[in-house]
Amino acid sequence: MTLLDWGVICVYAVGMIALSVYLSRGQTNQDDYYVGGRDMPWWAIGISTMATQTSAISFISIPAFVALKPGGGFTWLQYELAVPLAMIVTAALLLPFFRSLNLISVYEYLELRFGSPVRYLVSAVFLVSRALGTAVGLYASAIVLTVMLDLPVWMTIMMMAVFTIIYDTIGGMKAVVYSDVIQIGILFSGILVCIGFALEAAGGLDSVLSSVHPERLRALDFTVGLSDGGATPFWGFVVGGLFLYTAYYGTDQSQVQRELSAKDMAGTRRSLYLNGYVRFPLTLLYAFLGLAIGGAYALSPEYQQQVPREFLDFLVPVFILEYLPQGIRGLLVAALLAASMSSLDSALNSLSAASMRDFIEKRFTLTDRQMLWLGKVMTVSWGCLIAAFALVVGGISDTVVESINKIGSAFYGPILAAFLTGVLSRRATTAAIFAGILAGVGFNLTLWVVFPVLFWMWWNLLGLLITILVTIALGPLTTARPAAEVAPYTLTGSGFLRGQRFWRPAYTLLVLYFVFMLLVMWALHTLSIS
Repeated sequence: MTLLDWGVICVYAVGMIALSVYLSRGQTNQDDYYVGGRDMPWWAIGISTMATQTSAISFISIPAFVALKPGGGFTWLQYELAVPLAMIVTAALLLPFFRSLNLISVYEYLELRFGSPVRYLVSAVFLVSRALGTAVGLYASAIVLTVMLDLPVWMTIMMMAVFTIIYDTIGGMKAVVYSDVIQIGILFSGILVCIGFALEAAGGLDSVLSSVHPERLRALDFTVGLSDGGATPFWGFVVGGLFLYTAYYGTDQSQVQRELSAKDMAGTRRSLYLNGYVRFPLTLLYAFLGLAIGGAYALSPEYQQQVPREFLDFLVPVFILEYLPQGIRGLLVAALLAASMSSLDSALNSLSAASMRDFIEKRFTLTDRQMLWLGKVMTVSWGCLIAAFALVVGGISDTVVESINKIGSAFYGPILAAFLTGVLSRRATTAAIFAGILAGVGFNLTLWVVFPVLFWMWWNLLGLLITILVTIALGPLTTARPAAEVAPYTLTGSGFLRGQRFWRPAYTLLVLYFVFMLLVMWALHTLSIS
């Protein structure tokens, strides 16, 4: 890294903080801080939501998976297959309804519908799992970035954490959203620049295609993932992924909070549609970057020696350091920093919001200004806790990253079942759904231990089914809240469905887009077997 490279990074950092100061003007209450005053444009929210999915690990691990990882290749694209379908369920049943209730924490709905015990349970699960997952992601990003920055891991962690805490605390949700918009622009630019230099280093696209093994182009793995041991099973991604992404976009505070910031329900839906369409092209770009850099790697023995076999994720960082000119190198490092911080900033704001709304606010009577100040203190506190855990997570096995993802899937199905049951049924009782959530999670954790050959995405469906079955079974044995009390918090009783078009042309387009994704992946797949 040269002085020019560091200059590019510093300009980016100063610009982000200046933007957050500008956006913080007029903040007076929690609505301003956590949901941007509920007047944010749908396109910015949609881009920000997508940016949260795009961490530095994506920039680095997806290309390495495509180019070098054993069993890797374009099968990574299957992760995106269920996203358009999940957007339909989320936009039709969940987020617009939550928006009509003027929520800040999505878990407020669970108290309105079932009572405080269910709200506390689910919110606590979110706080613990999101904080741990974010810390692990911060550590994993720092491990890779430290190679390029030539800094100790602890210093890289602290640099990212402190910078993100500053602009997130000052600007709140508006800073999160608009900084993410800028960051995704830098990220796209970085990917395209990297692809261009990689193709040049490999001697062009034809040279890349001739040097990469055709198996790397295989995009479809027609296994099920139930007992066949498939590592990338098509049906596991489609069926399990549908419930995973519906839960993630429709019930996870880190995502829902952004959607609740839109100007109206139409904006909420449009931001979801944008994610349904744009995630696949972005992942395709990552995969093509892996293909291009893989071509340069195959043709350069020196490059191959610089990427340790035990650290294949160094493929992209080494390329950036060795093949890109100064200044451009700084842009790429800024892109990786941007990707890391776009995941961290949304986590901090949502952890603060859930803590304040679900636990602290219920126990104290404070003015709007005091609550705003306490919310910012909570953001700083969560940032410090996440940074502290990231500093010590290095002693944990590398498999912890996968384990954190599995823990998410162990909980997502039961949590989604709680929301869907609440929205669709007036008969579910508080005690029954509480027991159902515990049963669903327990069932998934048991599967993890005693049936490891089952692909983990299936847990999202199985946990949902167990939760619903237990809730139905215990319903007659437990006391239900009065029908008039719960009716306003169901789709039918609230009157929300009146005037709503359940099936919209936009949903048809999302289904057609799903078919289009399949055709693109099939075309790539045929190249691998021709």
